[in-house]
Amino acid sequence: MRAALLQITSSDSPEENRELLQRLIAEAVANGAGFVLTPEVSNCVSQSRAHQQEVLDLEEDDANLAALCETAATHGIWLSLGSFGVKTGEADGRFANRQFLISPQGEITARYDKIHMFDVEVTPEETFRESDGYRPGNRAVVAKTDFATLGLTICYDLRFPYLHRALAKAGAEILIAPAAFSPVTGAAHWHALLQARAIETGCYVLAAAQTGSHKTSRGAQRKTYGHSLVVAPWGEILLDAGTAAGISYVDLDMEKVAEARRRVPALTHDREFDGP
Repeated sequence: MRAALLQITSSDSPEENRELLQRLIAEAVANGAGFVLTPEVSNCVSQSRAHQQEVLDLEEDDANLAALCETAATHGIWLSLGSFGVKTGEADGRFANRQFLISPQGEITARYDKIHMFDVEVTPEETFRESDGYRPGNRAVVAKTDFATLGLTICYDLRFPYLHRALAKAGAEILIAPAAFSPVTGAAHWHALLQARAIETGCYVLAAAQTGSHKTSRGAQRKTYGHSLVVAPWGEILLDAGTAAGISYVDLDMEKVAEARRRVPALTHDREFDGP
């Protein structure tokens, strides 16, 4: 399977971002991709909750999501929308940070709401409170395709190895890790975390990332790290997209998963223990 990772600089306009994704998907398909992956918050990067309330929709009302389902069907590909911000209809007004896996028939076959919220003070100037705007999910998700079983995660989930181990033990062979990583934490931890999750589980890790300075119509401008990455089950970095926007390709050999797990069968070596 040839996978294409889209590294983009999303604006805060869902329509503009959808048009960009459609153009890039068509290019990826023309270059042989059968599986296309987009980053976290592909439909809208904004730190203004008021703006998000204006432009985001409930999943069932989201015309851009529906259009991308049609795009997947038109091209006959698997499409991982790393995440869309969608309204939930809950009284507190918080959104869901939701990943969608779309089949070659244009059907949504899996949904995953980001479990771990990025509530951190990276520096005094760079503080995030994701839980103020997004409600956390509470369910881990694996999804079967005709080429592999996928484990779905989003960005900050990367720091919680027990989630990835649970996905692998539930059958995941590829871990999907879309992101909009901070440049500060990205430079320090991105590569190491992705390699660790691959090595621990014997999975491929595919991480499509946002990059650069994001155009916003209101509020503070956001910057993201880029470096979309593909890590093999043995831990080798197969692809690093750097910081430029564009498309990167990788050919996945699923025999590598079985090979890595034969060499170090750590998923079968769990033991109960006491304490601390």
